[in-house]
Order: sequence, then C-alpha cells, then structure tokens
Amino acid sequence: MELRRKQPIGVELVKRGIVTENDIEKALDYQRKNPNMKLGDILYELKVCDPNILIKAIGDILGTKGILLTSDQIKININNYISTDMAKQNKAIPFDINNGKIKVCFANTVNNKKMDAIRLLVLNKGLVMEPYITFEQQIVKLLKSFDGEVSEDITRTGNSSNTTTTELVDSIIKTGIEKRASDIHIEPLEDGLRIRYRIDGELYTAAKIKKDKQQQLIGRLKAISNMHQEKQEPQDGRIGMYENYNIRVSSQPNIYGEKFVLRLLKKNTNIRKIFELGYPGTDESVRKSFNKRNSITIIAAPTGEGKTTTLYSIIDYLNRPEINITTIEDPVEIRIDGLNQIEIGPKATFSNSLRTVLRQDPDVILVGEIRDLETAEIAIQAGQTGHYVLSTIHTIDSIEVINRLRKMGVSDYDIASILATSVSQRLVRRVCPKCKREREYNDEEKTIITKILNQYGEDIDFSGLKTYDAVGCDYCNNTGYYNRIGIFEILDITDQIKSLITKGASSLEIKEQALKQGYRPLVLDGIKKVLNGITTLEELNNKILLY
Repeated sequence: MELRRKQPIGVELVKRGIVTENDIEKALDYQRKNPNMKLGDILYELKVCDPNILIKAIGDILGTKGILLTSDQIKININNYISTDMAKQNKAIPFDINNGKIKVCFANTVNNKKMDAIRLLVLNKGLVMEPYITFEQQIVKLLKSFDGEVSEDITRTGNSSNTTTTELVDSIIKTGIEKRASDIHIEPLEDGLRIRYRIDGELYTAAKIKKDKQQQLIGRLKAISNMHQEKQEPQDGRIGMYENYNIRVSSQPNIYGEKFVLRLLKKNTNIRKIFELGYPGTDESVRKSFNKRNSITIIAAPTGEGKTTTLYSIIDYLNRPEINITTIEDPVEIRIDGLNQIEIGPKATFSNSLRTVLRQDPDVILVGEIRDLETAEIAIQAGQTGHYVLSTIHTIDSIEVINRLRKMGVSDYDIASILATSVSQRLVRRVCPKCKREREYNDEEKTIITKILNQYGEDIDFSGLKTYDAVGCDYCNNTGYYNRIGIFEILDITDQIKSLITKGASSLEIKEQALKQGYRPLVLDGIKKVLNGITTLEELNNKILLY
C-alpha cells in the first residue's frame, strides 16, 4: 500500500507494538528486491503478526478502517455497482450495503483519483461510499476469483505461442458452453481482444488476448461461420460443428476491428412447462388466457427477457395431434415435433410468410414478432378469421401493448375486437442454492416491500420470514446467482377494457379498470418471488427500479 505520512509506517507500527524493529528490517530488505510492493503488503507476506491486527492498525494510521477482506464478507454482487474491469483498474471491491451506504474496500486509500472514480459511480446509484482498506494481495486474489478459472485458461491459451488459432477459438466456445453462456462477445480493443460471456443475463469479462492474435482469430471465426473473409461489413453466419449446439454468429466492424457475438442455441432443448418459468396462477387461469380462437395473445418485454421461451411453453401447452400449429420465427431456436416451423430470411419476411401460412389451414399461428403495421394487420386478419395468433412486441408492460399497436397504426376497434391477453415479463436471477446465506429482513427492506404491497392493497407480516444474500461460489461462478426465473403480469382483455380501448382511453384509465378486475403489475409478482426466497430485493431492483 502507498503510505504517505509524516512518520514512516514502520515507526508507527513499532510504536504500537504491532511489529518489531527486526521485522521492519526484514521487510525493508524484502522491499529492495521487490520495489513495487508497499511495506504493509510485505509485512503481510512475511506473516510477522496477526494480519487482522496489522491491517486494522494500518487503517487507523491512515485515518480509515482496515479489514482483512474475505469472500465470506462480500454480501453483494459487485457487478451490480461497478464493472469487474473498473474494480481491477482501481483495485476496489464493494462488499456490503447498509442504510444507503456502500462499503468499498481499496488496496490504496491514498490515491484520491481512484477513490473519487468509484465514489462517483456509486453516487449515481444513490449510495454514499464508505471506504475501507485491505492488503493488495487480498484484492487481487478476490478479483481473480470473480473471473474464476475461465479467465486463466483462456488467457493462457490465447497468449501462448504454442497455441493455434483453431485451439483458441475452440477453447473460447467450449468454455462458453460449459459455463452456460447464452452469448459470447469477442471484442477488439485498442490494445487487445476482450472475451466476455453473458451468463444468466449478465456480462462477465473472461479474458483479454494479445492484439497480434486478432486477425487470425477473426479469420478462423469467419471460416467456420461461412462468412466472406474479405468483407469488412456486418455479416451473419452459423457454426454447426459443436454437438447439440446451433451457434448464430454476427459480426460488426468497429474502430479497432470487427466485433463478433456468438449466440449459443442448444438443439433439442426440452420445453419448460409454463409454471416452471415462474408463471403465476393456476391451470384454470392458463386455460382462460391461452386456450382461445379468434384472438391474439401478445408477450411483451425488452430484448433478452425470455419472450420466446414463454411462447414455446404456451405452444407446448396447446400442442395436440388434432391441432395444426404453424410458427414463423427468426430464427427457429427450438425444433418441436408436430409443429410446422418456418424460418424467415432475406426473402421471407414475417408479413410475407404469414400470408402464405394462412392458406395452410392452421389453427394456431406463432409469429415471432410484430414489428410493423403490415405484420400487425395480417395477424389481426388471421385472428378475425378464426385462428389463434401468438406473438411478441417490445414494450415495457402489458398495458403498453395497446399503445404500441396504436402507434403502429392499428385502429382501436381492431385492438379491442382481437386482443385477448397481453403478458409482460422480465427475467430475474435465482439465488444460488449452494451458497445462499439466510438472514432476517432489515428495516430498509421491510419499508420498501411494505410500501409496494400497501400501494396495491396488500399487507405483509415479516414474522418468521427470511431472505437470502447472494454470496458466490464455484458452482455459480462467484456471482451468487444460478439460472433465472420469470416475473409476470397478465392483462386479460375483458368487456370493460374492450369498451375503454374502443373509446380511445389512456393507459392510466385502462390500468385503473384492470386493477379493479384483478390485474397485478410486474413488481408484485417480483416481490412475491423475493418473499418466497427465490431471488433478492437487490436483483429485483436491477430489473424494476424500486429504490
């Protein structure tokens, strides 16, 4: 640690009886051979005294709090507050939150620029930073554990002179598959290539590879994706050489080269039942919402929030030999026996394919996404002529589906006559079952939850209720979370709501009527999953701003 005081650190520590003069002599001799190490870190390395006593004394000398930070003391996911790259750059780890204050541990409290950078980041999240200090070795060790062995293996493979480009690309993809990544990002930077994995919806930096590997790696990716080698323009391709996986590849030039994103799609994936996804309600409510004709059901959510998975679950629920089900998708992510699945391409748009499908005597039609008025009008026509249509739209909630269709140019009459159900959803991460730590709700959490529930006429008694901290272990890649579950809101279009839509009522008016009929917004389903110990209030807040 960098220590700037009137009295040298060694003198202060000897005065306090923490170390002896002989210990300081040994440390200074060690420092001559390792000039980049600070005296406090050297004393810790030499194990001259109890490290807890040593770091607390150093913290006191510096006018801050010293702590021997361990993984058990990290009660939050640092990526929710600062990126792993920022943590490494500033040698800083946020490790706990209490009453609006976030505790951040540094390896160097003298460098005000680093502290100010982190202070500003957490301030933007509405938190006041409370600084701590620990040994640099502890910070490095903990940050290394966040990346896990993924970083070491790929970095070692990528930067080894004995590794071929084929082996490097293979290592990147296989590691992504092993770590349950949905996407792999291969990004050219000014001084290297960054490899990142999206796991359970969050991006994690896995490794950084030397710049001189960039062209060979890009060439290999283009070769196995059937892309043009010479073209420096956006391209799409596929990799089919990994058993049980269909990998979609997208390239996009940037100022430092070409970025690649690989979407890992598992073949022959078992369709999850609707209730396994976290869908609230009963069999009866599912039948009421999804077993209809002459209508449209729309799933609404931002990109990456599981809309397609929910559609597949509904289709699986409806799939019977006596029903003709046709899907129009971009792309077909899961192949299902008994379905007629169509994949659109450059010459086959959603609207063109939908026109053709209507001549194929379908009972149920799945349209991957309603993107424009033309597709919307054909989907409405399909619903009005006796078909049941399932599709998706990008909106923030189920009521905004109505406004989104209006903005596309669909008339209020058509919306009211054909829209049967709109469902909005988000995906939240489940607390890791291997390392979650049980505790009681604190006062701040009780206040937040009570306020939200009371807003919708519901009460809460916290007696006997427990919540969990996301800790982190090898099983969950030190994130504290493993897999995801959906939170949902369902808007069934009743006769009263149809009347409001026909009159051109606003979203607020429709919501007021829906609440009277049992509609409950996303936040309530999320709170219930927190109270059931499935996820955390912190994770829910990342998806739906609560505080």
